[in-house]
Amino acid sequence: MAKNNYNAQDIKVLEGLEAVRMRPGMYIGSVSSKGLNHLIYEIVDNAVDEHLNGYCDTIWVTLEKDGSATIKDNGRGVPVDMHPKGLPAARIVYTTLHAGGKFDDGAYKTSGGLHGVGSSVVNALSVYMDVKISKDGMIHHDRYERGIPVVELVDGLLPTIGKTKATGTEVNFMPDEEIFEKIKFKADAVKSRLHETAYLNPELTIYYSNKRAGEEEDITFHEEEGIVGFVKDLNKDKEAVCEVVSFKGSSDNIIVEVAFQYINEFQENILGFCNNIYTQEGGTHITGFKTMFTTIINNYARELGILKEKDINFTGSDVRNGMTAVVSIKHPDPRFEGQTKTKLDNPDATKATGQVTNEEAQLFFDKNLETLKSIIGCAERSAKIRRAEEKAKTNMLSKPKFSFDSKGKLANCESRDASKCEIFIVEGDSAGGSAKTARNRLYQAILPIRGKILNVEKATMDKVLANAEIKSMINAFGCGFSEGYGNDFDITKLRYDKIIIMADADVDGAHISTLLLTLFYRFMPELIYEGHVYIAMPPLYKAKPSKGEEEYLYDDKALEKYRKTHSNFTLQRYKGLGEMDAEQLWETTLNPETRILKRVEIEDGKMASDMTSVLMGTDVPPRRQFIYDHANEADIDA
Repeated sequence: MAKNNYNAQDIKVLEGLEAVRMRPGMYIGSVSSKGLNHLIYEIVDNAVDEHLNGYCDTIWVTLEKDGSATIKDNGRGVPVDMHPKGLPAARIVYTTLHAGGKFDDGAYKTSGGLHGVGSSVVNALSVYMDVKISKDGMIHHDRYERGIPVVELVDGLLPTIGKTKATGTEVNFMPDEEIFEKIKFKADAVKSRLHETAYLNPELTIYYSNKRAGEEEDITFHEEEGIVGFVKDLNKDKEAVCEVVSFKGSSDNIIVEVAFQYINEFQENILGFCNNIYTQEGGTHITGFKTMFTTIINNYARELGILKEKDINFTGSDVRNGMTAVVSIKHPDPRFEGQTKTKLDNPDATKATGQVTNEEAQLFFDKNLETLKSIIGCAERSAKIRRAEEKAKTNMLSKPKFSFDSKGKLANCESRDASKCEIFIVEGDSAGGSAKTARNRLYQAILPIRGKILNVEKATMDKVLANAEIKSMINAFGCGFSEGYGNDFDITKLRYDKIIIMADADVDGAHISTLLLTLFYRFMPELIYEGHVYIAMPPLYKAKPSKGEEEYLYDDKALEKYRKTHSNFTLQRYKGLGEMDAEQLWETTLNPETRILKRVEIEDGKMASDMTSVLMGTDVPPRRQFIYDHANEADIDA
């Protein structure tokens, strides 16, 4: 209960970097593996900004043996001279939020670090950060522990530890286990991000090294073809309809670069970047490209007589089905939605991207008529399939059995406040029955599903829509679904803030969870991107000692730890959720005060899409090879 006497003593002032440590999610998105890797990206982005401005051509990224990370560049080096505030400039950069050269129009023409908090946030969330700055013939040194400087200044400046002819900055840091769920960087995600950065900067070389025991690896990322090579890589296992089309131009001091290729599949894959930052949720630059490209193709289709006067235009989805594209812009003053920069918000980026696309795409198509015709052919096929699918979907959705049925398997909650409600998708009628009894009826809904749902990665749309379990979920969520030929999904209509997958803690349960996640990722991706999808973590064991209280153990590691402190106890293993009574299910899995949930996050869009295709698709050899390569890394980590 709030205090009645609210006064000055209740106002807490967070000094220095305390605010970052108290609310890390505000600055790096989360404290999961995604947020952990983000620390590396923040320091790498600073080095890339030096490259963008012509002062750096090499970056070294090392995952050290002790679990720390080192990022080094050959840029100008962070300034070390005295700042007007009475401290060395470098110390201000690493200890003060919103401090850096990116706020000075003269220091950086373009950068991804608009907010100026990257280095200081990494410092705040690390056990230690060690900095070496090569500048003016000397190596300047500073060190911090949980954001606090521990090196004494010499005559007010950073001490020097040697001489050098090189320039640049080297940062070594160890993430803080008090902040993060895990402190082991995910190597695959780091490599993917670095490779992506190399594609976006064809004159940059990145040396990656993993020195961790059993993972030793050295890779050089250098991609002279730039984003053309990026698109080729994205489509390397696909049947191409045309060669990669690319163009570059500028408008209002914004540089726009686009590369795209069509493949013989009905899917759209457009990746957007601003100043090398991957805009996972798109933004104004993607809007400008999509809108103008759709207009161009429709205009050409009418000029060529492919679209008659009575015909309606192709939709944007028609035009883009089969397209793989990379849209990269360099903006002098980027504005992103959120510190983690997932969506570009500059209105002028729409105009600039549209203008460059309009001029350059038409110049290309006027000289390459056959490529143009093949692209229009893709749009024609897409429109034909879309109309057939829309007819089938309308017929199916109009059937009474598809309408929302409150008397069906769904045990809905009483509240209609979506921000407080949650729905559990429960495997099996037995567990579903226990969950219905155990739940808090006010805000918890239960939807039992029977067995393994359809693998949507291998199914046609009519089979997806005909699947009873999938229809039950679409009806329950209330926000529709997305698919390749249109978009009927509206996140604002979602009835539940949390969608929680509750499956048995065994191989079958993991398979069911994977099938559900594939469904959400392919047809309702915003559920994942906006943080609504969770996986419940029911316990594997219940330990009852001869003396003392019984304890639930959630995995084999917990059991191993428990054995070290208890010698005489009985152990019950839960083979499934159905073996728990309502009280146990509430206590371990449903009660918000005691349960463990893992939120599903996507760190890298390309990796997520590729992985889904490999693990859930029809091609067996790549799946077998992946399982063989990664068998020793098996770990359920949502």
